[in-house]
Amino acid sequence: MTNLIYDIHVLVCNNQRTGTDKLSCGETHGLELVGEFKKQLKDLNIELKTRANKSGCLGICDFGPTIAIYPEGIFYVGVKKEDVKEIIESHIINKIPVKRLMLNK
Repeated sequence: MTNLIYDIHVLVCNNQRTGTDKLSCGETHGLELVGEFKKQLKDLNIELKTRANKSGCLGICDFGPTIAIYPEGIFYVGVKKEDVKEIIESHIINKIPVKRLMLNK
């Protein structure tokens, strides 16, 4: 059995809350963000082992859509599809977090 180890792991909240008026990342384009990260990471063909996938609740729904990037453990909130390229180029490739989207700026 082979252990898969990633240089960068992008978790995109896709939690779907039902029966409540609280926000939910999954209802705010979570799946669209996962697809966009996968597409752009593949298209850019960067020299890192990357993984982007949906996750359950990351615990900060009121700020959604939310993503977490590991190994740094940085959370980005209010992420839109048009932010994905900036996150990849700045954070993943150049190791400069995108401060305007960070949970704890």
